[in-house]
Amino acid sequence: MKQLSDTLLLQSYHKALQLNLSREFIKQIENEIIERKLYHLVDRKSRSTFQVG
Repeated sequence: MKQLSDTLLLQSYHKALQLNLSREFIKQIENEIIERKLYHLVDRKSRSTFQVG
């Protein structure tokens, strides 16, 4: 995932949620979003799935 741009990572996250992909895959994307400190760019509705901390 390190090779994805921030924009593509966020788009992939939203698409994964939309397609109801596996929770494990979505969690990997969420972890990368958190690591890159992009959490604030995720809309509030999607954010409810995050477990930051």
